[in-house]
Amino acid sequence: MRIDTLSPAQGSTFSSKRLGRGIGSGLGKTSGKGHKGQWARSGGGVRPGFEGGQMPLHRRVPKRGFHNKWATSYLIVNLSQLKDVPAGTVVDYEYVMANSLTKAVKNNAGLKVLGTGELSNAITVKAAKFSESAKAAIEKVGGTAEIV
Repeated sequence: MRIDTLSPAQGSTFSSKRLGRGIGSGLGKTSGKGHKGQWARSGGGVRPGFEGGQMPLHRRVPKRGFHNKWATSYLIVNLSQLKDVPAGTVVDYEYVMANSLTKAVKNNAGLKVLGTGELSNAITVKAAKFSESAKAAIEKVGGTAEIV
C-alpha cells in the first residue's frame, strides 16, 4: 500500500453542488431556487414553524401537564421479583441493583417494596418504604421488613 493510492471509501464523500454554472449542469440560471419569491432571495425564507401569519400549531395547541424536577422517586420492587431470593438473604438497595431487579431512576430516594405477587422464603428486606400488603406478606412468611 502506498500513500498515493489511498482514497476515501466508496460513497463516503460527495461533491458540492456547483450552482449557476450553465444550463447543461441542471443548476444554472436560477440555481435550483425557482422563479422569484421569498425563497429565491438572498437570506430569504421564514423560520421553522412559521405558517404565514396564521397562529402557529405550537401556540394553537393547549399546554398540559407539569413535571416536578424535585419530586421524590423510588426504585420500585414487587414481591414477585423477590420470590426466588434464597431464605435468610438481606435484600436492600445494593442487592437490588447488583441483581438488576429494577432500573435506576433520577433523584432516587431509596427502595420501595410493593405487594404484587407471592413470597415463600423468609427474607429480610431493608427499604425506604413498604406498601401495607408487602409488609404483611413479608412478615406472614417469617421475614422482616425494616425501614431504612
